[in-house]
Amino acid sequence: MAAGSHVTATERFVLTGSRVFAALVFVFLVAPIFVVLPLSFTAGQLLVFPLPGFSLQWYREFFTSPLWTEALANSVFVALVTTVAATALGTTAALGLHGARFRLKPVIMALLVTPIAVPVVIIAVSAFYFFAALNLVGTYIGLILAHIALALPFVVITVSATLQGFDPNLPRAAASLGASPLRTLRTVTLPIIAPGVASGAVFAFVTSFDELVIALFLTSPQQRTLPRQIFSGVSENISPTITAAAVVLLVVSVLLMLVMEWLRIRSQRLRNPMETT
Repeated sequence: MAAGSHVTATERFVLTGSRVFAALVFVFLVAPIFVVLPLSFTAGQLLVFPLPGFSLQWYREFFTSPLWTEALANSVFVALVTTVAATALGTTAALGLHGARFRLKPVIMALLVTPIAVPVVIIAVSAFYFFAALNLVGTYIGLILAHIALALPFVVITVSATLQGFDPNLPRAAASLGASPLRTLRTVTLPIIAPGVASGAVFAFVTSFDELVIALFLTSPQQRTLPRQIFSGVSENISPTITAAAVVLLVVSVLLMLVMEWLRIRSQRLRNPMETT
């Protein structure tokens, strides 16, 4: 009994230690991100602790300064266009590859997801030289095309994962009832895989909205995105306004992550309705 209790105590100690270690690692990774939250409410001109007072002046500066509002508008515009294009292309590619049987399928899939494996700086440099020859550097088109290439793999992977649980007999049944391929896609396939498509769209939006490296290479001052403006603010003129901008960026990212989690849960419930009853 003593030996058994000793083993149980050891296991509890190891379990408790593992939990404490995991909690410390979590705090170590997350705490620096949330340091900007109290700093964004400082009443002073410097980013120092303790805060000299609390104020909303830097949020007022962020939402009223043309420099920051234009950067935010650029980020939203580029991210929305990127999301629409990447979602359409990625969903089409995933549907085309799903169920296809040919030798080059793994090669095509690997090419589609290559931007995930390649360092972003390499993509940025390659895009800069390629788009420079086409006079697309410093244009919205060049930035959007680069962001589409970066966001496309996330849509392909997400939609492909959703299609793994898709019953191929459903579109066959619709076709046997006289539905055209386009109508089958619109009324049968897309409604079922909609959570996966929406998750891919959210991934695409986050990828574009938070992207910095490509923006540094391809944008001019007129196309400055919010991440690039934050980077410029840190390197050129440190102002508490950058903390307010960082908080806005953080809040948008967290909200979109919550949306993705909700879509994931909804997709699981639609795929396994018996488990939720």
